[in-house]
Amino acid sequence: MIDQTTRLRDVLGEKTAIMLADALGLETAGDLLAHLPRRYEERGELTDLANLTVGEVVTVQAQVVSAERRPMRERRRSMLTVTVTDGRHSLLVVFFNQVRQTRDLRSGVTALFAGKVEEFRGRRQLTNPEVQLLDAEIADAQGCDGAEGFAGGLVPIYPSAMKIPNWTIAKCVRMVLSDLTEIEDPLPAAIRSEHRLVGLLDAYSLVHQPSSWADVTRGRARLKWDEALILQVALAQRRFDNEQTAATARHAGPDGLLAAFDATVPFALTAGQRTVGETIATEIARPFPMHRLLQGEVGSGKTVVALRAMLTAVDAGGQAVLLAPTETLAAQHLRSLRDLLGPLGRAGELDAAPGATRIALVTGSLGLRARREALAAVADGSAGLVVGTHALLEESVTFRDLALVVVDEQHRFGVEQRDVLRSRSDRPPHLLVMTATPIPRTVAMTVFGDLEVSTLTELPAGRSPIATFVVPAANEVWTDRMWGRIRDEVAAGHQAYVVCPRIGEDPADPDPAGPDPDADADADATADGATEGGRRPSAAVLDVLPALRDVELAGLRVAALHGRLHPEDKDRVMTRFAAGDIDVLVATTVIEVGVDVPNATVMVVADADRFGISQLHQLRGRVGRGSAPGWCLLYTDAEPGSPAWERLAAVAATSDGAQLARLDLAQRREGDVLGAAQSGGRRALRLLELLKDEDLILSARDEATALVRADPELSAHPGLAAALAATLDETTAAYLEKG
Repeated sequence: MIDQTTRLRDVLGEKTAIMLADALGLETAGDLLAHLPRRYEERGELTDLANLTVGEVVTVQAQVVSAERRPMRERRRSMLTVTVTDGRHSLLVVFFNQVRQTRDLRSGVTALFAGKVEEFRGRRQLTNPEVQLLDAEIADAQGCDGAEGFAGGLVPIYPSAMKIPNWTIAKCVRMVLSDLTEIEDPLPAAIRSEHRLVGLLDAYSLVHQPSSWADVTRGRARLKWDEALILQVALAQRRFDNEQTAATARHAGPDGLLAAFDATVPFALTAGQRTVGETIATEIARPFPMHRLLQGEVGSGKTVVALRAMLTAVDAGGQAVLLAPTETLAAQHLRSLRDLLGPLGRAGELDAAPGATRIALVTGSLGLRARREALAAVADGSAGLVVGTHALLEESVTFRDLALVVVDEQHRFGVEQRDVLRSRSDRPPHLLVMTATPIPRTVAMTVFGDLEVSTLTELPAGRSPIATFVVPAANEVWTDRMWGRIRDEVAAGHQAYVVCPRIGEDPADPDPAGPDPDADADADATADGATEGGRRPSAAVLDVLPALRDVELAGLRVAALHGRLHPEDKDRVMTRFAAGDIDVLVATTVIEVGVDVPNATVMVVADADRFGISQLHQLRGRVGRGSAPGWCLLYTDAEPGSPAWERLAAVAATSDGAQLARLDLAQRREGDVLGAAQSGGRRALRLLELLKDEDLILSARDEATALVRADPELSAHPGLAAALAATLDETTAAYLEKG
């Protein structure tokens, strides 16, 4: 009798167990059963050989067309050249001195071939691959191990390695399954019954030894539930623990800064801003920390919502921090808060309003005197509002009473960094995370599952629509019209952006991040990299700038903005652009978030195909922020009809950020989306697909919440507790704990 914890050497023998451990990291029976087939081949249905990639270790099902054996120069050595086909394409399979193993490879025979794809004289080939005959009579006569395992018609194809062919893994799995009579099931019986799910042992049998596609579907459905429930239970425990943590309730007074701000603000709040504001006010008045994610389209008014929450914290005697990912964005936030608050944010100045507070800026580039003054104001509490970058995370920064932390563009901060700032208070401060990157609901529930989510969908009154077009670089007429559009907009008194993927000078040298938190990492903005696949280097600010000044935009006031500029120079450029002293700003993605210049009406994105979908959507939100219509022109040398072109066309076709976010997710791997939540060891999600399995994830979240409410420690569900501990390794558990 064995169970999931049984070492493989006790079941399979030392030699096989060592191979599985070294090649695939599989050490226990549970590890092997969780090593799921990547795909299935139908017996007799040949693999498409056109999709093979040189350097990849593959298992293919193919039919022998011809086999020619010839002797080599050295005595008793021979070479067998076999041509196999999928019915349309062919592949060479070459064997050296493999007489016994290849004697039955003759025309018409179907077999599995496992090896590394190589290229020789312009043709792809496999050299000395492992072979598994699928013609039953020949296999039986030859005494091949493993042939009996594929009698059901579906051949499981596993992630494998050079030394361990697919059928060896299949045989090992069969041996383990044959010795397992029961297995500890992490899914409570009530959940299995409610959702009509098979037991765990049955699920493994169905996916490893299916007799039909229906078996695969039933087995995978059950295993998806395991993945979804385990992750959602971890997040539910995090939410539950947060509710048990004591925090200071913060109540806004009737005659404080918030009331004064609301009375003087020169525009009406949207219904969404009012609703989210009421939710936040309720939550920070509770005796445990608020954990809320605020997402909204670019320009939806998140900053105003955050400011009102920050004023509530100040009214309650505390301080509020706005943490920005770059110095450019921090400086933009500082200007925005000062403009919005006016005399209410100028405590200590001649024109300060009664009861005003002070806004302090803390960044890495502050001079010694300015930094000393800012830190003193933060420490003694005279600065009720603090705006800053990663510099706020330094140990030298102390707060008198930190009540609220607002994190802008969460995806640019590590969870550990967020946690450092929250630890600067005797009691955990309330937390508001903001993002303009649209997040599909299932991603929010999985990546930000410990946060409650609010969404702003309305745009404030006066915002104009943005027209987006894909401009083919090969079409000179369209290119001329694109630069003409910028000239026309400038002539009408407006301004423009030209965005490039890189800074330039050396296309192979990315912009060093260094100590400057604003450095936009030369090629980091691109979706494909600057020189991927032998493509020409992508457009660079330092190359484009002189060309525009001398030719396309000659006579206009053109300036550059990028991460290598000194922070004071960056701030000076942005101030001049905001004041209208610069007509065209040639920039990297340093302007992606937070830059608010209502007079900017047109944006050209050079080499737009090098950017991701969500990033393009973010970028175009920099225009159309005033009363004049906005234009976003996606300039590309991608071929019409190519995947890159279609991606840009999708961005041009809709301004719905949620729709684009789903499209973006559909084009990316789950691990890319989950990021650090999946770090440290094998991925927790192997089968779950965040778009296709939305209903399942919703159900798992509800079940997990109910389970944790009734039994926070899962003492009545030892199987689930054990699976949770095994799946969430120390790194992931720490990530969730700090979330």
